Amino acid sequence: MRVAWFSPLPPVPSGIASYSADVLPLLDAADASLSIDRFVDRPGTGRTAGGPNVFNAHDFVWKHQRAPYDLVVYQLGNARWHDYMWAYLAAYPGLVVLHDTHLHHARARHLLRQGRADDYRAEFRYDHPDAPAGVEEYAVEGLSGTLYYLWSMLPVVVRTARLTAVHNPRIAAGLRDQHPDARVEVIRMGVPAPFQAGRPDDAGHAVRHELGIADQATVFVAFGHVTVEKRIDPILRATATLAARGADVHLLLVGQADSFPALRDAIDGRGLGGRVHVTGYVDDRRVPDYLAAADVCLCLRWPTAGETSASWLRALAAARPTVISGLAHLADVPTLDATTGRLSDPAQTPVAISVDLLDEDAGLLAAMARLAGDRPLRASLAAEGHAWWSREHAMALMANDYLNVMREAAAREAPEVPDLPRHFTDDYSALVRRIEEEMGLPGT
Repeated sequence: MRVAWFSPLPPVPSGIASYSADVLPLLDAADASLSIDRFVDRPGTGRTAGGPNVFNAHDFVWKHQRAPYDLVVYQLGNARWHDYMWAYLAAYPGLVVLHDTHLHHARARHLLRQGRADDYRAEFRYDHPDAPAGVEEYAVEGLSGTLYYLWSMLPVVVRTARLTAVHNPRIAAGLRDQHPDARVEVIRMGVPAPFQAGRPDDAGHAVRHELGIADQATVFVAFGHVTVEKRIDPILRATATLAARGADVHLLLVGQADSFPALRDAIDGRGLGGRVHVTGYVDDRRVPDYLAAADVCLCLRWPTAGETSASWLRALAAARPTVISGLAHLADVPTLDATTGRLSDPAQTPVAISVDLLDEDAGLLAAMARLAGDRPLRASLAAEGHAWWSREHAMALMANDYLNVMREAAAREAPEVPDLPRHFTDDYSALVRRIEEEMGLPGT
C-alpha cells in the first residue's frame, strides 16, 4: 500500500511533528508492503527526521497523478503547522487523524491572514448553520478569546474524510453522535519510553545543579508551549502559597513562552523569581533530562480542544506522578480527587491526581501540597501511571492500531459531499482555460 502522509516533522517545534517522527519508523518496519511518502509544508522542513521520502507538499499532486497513492493520511491539529493541508483535504479525501476536535483558532487565523474573509464566512456558515447571525464577524474583526471554542469548524473535515481517527474513545463517541454518516475510529495514542524507569537519574541531578535547585527540594514541572490554557496562573498561585508556607518547592516551565508575554511579570509579582525556571524551547532529546529532574508533572488544560496530552503520557512513561485537569474525555482514567480524596473508580488504583475545574485553585493547591510532602503517594502514582502507560499507551499499540485503521480507510470510498463552500471545490483553473481558448488550445 502506497501512503501519502501529511504532517509537520522535526525540527518544526510541534508535538505532532515529534509524534509523526516517533510512529513512522515503526510503520515502516511493521509491514514490508507499506510505502510511506512524507509531505511537509515547504522545502527542507523536516528533512532531518521521519526517515526517507520527505517531499514538499507542492509535489503531491504530480506524484499522485503519476503513481496514485492508495491512501492519504492527514495529521491535523489546531495550529499553524497544519495550514497547508487544508488545500488537499477535500480534493484528496483520506484518513484524517484529529489531534484536536476544535480547529477554529488555526483555521480562522489562516484564512483571515490571507485576506479571505468571505471564504471564512462561507466555511463557518457551512460548518455551523445554527450559530447566531453575524457571530463570525467576531473573528473577522480580529477579536480573540475562548469564544472560538464554542464552534469547532470541524464538520467539513469529518464529512469529506474517508475515515476520521481520534485518540480517545469518548471523543470518538461524541463525533459519531454529531456526524452519524461519518466513519470514526480510535487509534490508541502511544509515546516512547523516555528512559528506563528506575535508572540512576544523573541527568536529572545535572539539571537541578544547573538551575541551582537542591536535591531535597520538590520540583514540579509543566511541559509544552507555555499558554494560558496550560493553567499557568493557577500553578503560579499555588507555588507562591506553598513557598509562603515554608515548603522548598520549585517550578520548571519547559517550553516556549512567546504566547505568554505577561509570564515574567506574573512570576516576579508573586516573588517567585528564584523558584520558577523558564527554559524556553527544549529539543526533544533533552526532554528526558527534565523528566528525570521532576518530582511531579503538572499536566493541566482548560479550555480544552479534546486533545490527548502527549506530555502527560510521557510523564507516565517516565514513572513520574502527575496532576491532571478533571476533563470529561478523561473520565475513564482512574484518579484521586485532589480536594475530596475520593477515587474516581474504587475498583482501581489511581494513576494520577485530578483537579476539579470548578474549584481549581483549591484543588491544585491541595494536590501540590500533598505531593510535596507525601513520598509514598508519589511512588504509588508513579508506579501505577507507568503501568497504565504500558497497558494503554505504548508505541507498539499505536502502531498496530494505525495499520488496522489505514487498511480500513484505504478500502473505503471517498464520500459524496454536496454543497461544500466554493473554495474547497474550485480548482482555480478558469483563467488558464480562458487563455487556452484565446490561443486556440482548448482542453490542453
